[in-house]
Amino acid sequence: MCRNIRQLHNFEPPATPDEVRAAALQYVRKVAGSTSPSQRNQAAFDRAVDAVAAATEELLAALVTTAPPKDREVEAVKARERAAKRYAS
Repeated sequence: MCRNIRQLHNFEPPATPDEVRAAALQYVRKVAGSTSPSQRNQAAFDRAVDAVAAATEELLAALVTTAPPKDREVEAVKARERAAKRYAS
């Protein structure tokens, strides 16, 4: 479930609200132990996703680094190469 959470800090262009929300959703799914809550738990699930997304946005805004920003396309190519090696038959 959590393997879809990606590093969001220090990229050019910066992480979008959609990426932050997707990471928050994956985190809450992992902690809750389910990918889809029951109707009874939906409101609590949604509040948790909103809270985690807000905390993530706050964290990303506060982080400071001297490293140059990473290029999203270059990092995506590296990830595909790692995956190809990992899942090669």
